[in-house]
Amino acid sequence: MYNRIIPDQNTLRKAYEGYALIRGLIVRDMETTLEEKLKFLSSRPIVKGRVKEFESFYKKYIQLLQKAAGPRPQDPACSQSLCITDVIGIRIVCPFFEDNILVEKCLQANFEVVEVERKGSNYSFKEFGYESIHLLVKIPEVLIKKRGDCGLEVAEIQIRTILQDAWAEVEHELVYKAAFTPFDEPMKRKLAALNASLSLADTIFQEVRTYQRRLNGELEKRRDSFFKKIEASIDIPLFTQEKPNTFPQNDREETPGDGLSLALASQDSPENNSIDELLLAALYAHNEHRFTEAIILYTSILNLEPQNTIASLIYKHRGMASFARSQYDDAIEDFTRSLALDRESYKALYFRGIVKTVLQQYLDAIEDFTLSLKINPYQAFCYYRRGQAYYHLDDLPQALADCEAALALEPDSEPIGRFRKLLLNKLNM
Repeated sequence: MYNRIIPDQNTLRKAYEGYALIRGLIVRDMETTLEEKLKFLSSRPIVKGRVKEFESFYKKYIQLLQKAAGPRPQDPACSQSLCITDVIGIRIVCPFFEDNILVEKCLQANFEVVEVERKGSNYSFKEFGYESIHLLVKIPEVLIKKRGDCGLEVAEIQIRTILQDAWAEVEHELVYKAAFTPFDEPMKRKLAALNASLSLADTIFQEVRTYQRRLNGELEKRRDSFFKKIEASIDIPLFTQEKPNTFPQNDREETPGDGLSLALASQDSPENNSIDELLLAALYAHNEHRFTEAIILYTSILNLEPQNTIASLIYKHRGMASFARSQYDDAIEDFTRSLALDRESYKALYFRGIVKTVLQQYLDAIEDFTLSLKINPYQAFCYYRRGQAYYHLDDLPQALADCEAALALEPDSEPIGRFRKLLLNKLNM
């Protein structure tokens, strides 16, 4: 039989709390360091640190002594000789699964990682319990030198999603603190179902985020393509002092499609495809200059009779595809339909004004730009385009006034600045 050391709680408390101030300062330093290192994440994870309270430490200390076989000669102030590695604990809570992975990579790059544990990864579908990534990291030497000896070598950093963290908090209260393990099968099933629901929610959140990123990327490409067409149609003739001409129909060369996107829009099964799927396929086709294919896909979405706000958006997309093909009448018609479904759609008015400018319908273009600015007066390029229309009507003072308004909103805009110089030269100012 082994002799065991009976710890004196008061002695242990005194030794433990003797490090309290230094450990608290190190926690704050690590929080600040982690927040700085994680700034690259747009989701901005929450960093929360704490020093384990003595009562929690002592409970765990006694549990480990009970499991230990044989005498344990040790300084009672030293927790790590009994493998209590979470005296200093940092929790990083992320909105999405993929952020967990990026945070782990960041920690691996910036700390000396002693151990990685993926809690919950071995659970079966019948079991309940939170998932979490736990890393033991060496407390940076620079912090030890700055704050002094804290009686510890490592700190524990936990990485979780918001929902994993929520489950862990509740489970900690219901199971861990109460030392409760449900024996009743219905209760076990309820807890397992709850955990599964949270895991499913995390998965869906990640899928939505991935879709949004893809969608936003395609929208950005489409905007760039649209603006390049505007520059070629309006700005280049203006700054080269050429008389602007209307563009012939179908002047834009298209890339042949592979038929995959068109298959989504097949008339025999449009209901089998969601609006999201069709929209993403349409944007892919649009950005790859497969404009006819994009128009067919946009039309398929409209045939599903979506809500007015969605239909208004799709008409704008289809109008932009028609504009890219120099089918200006079709583009104007779609922008007009978009506006009919959403009277606050200042972009539809702006886009329609652009097309009318290309067609040299300057008075009509000015009317559209003016209506767009009434809805949203903070559009630098709407003032700029209206100023260009006034310029073509030889109303140089009004053109300059619009140019100045545009520069007030976008003072660093190179094309607006060039337009101002052109106007000042014309006015001999």
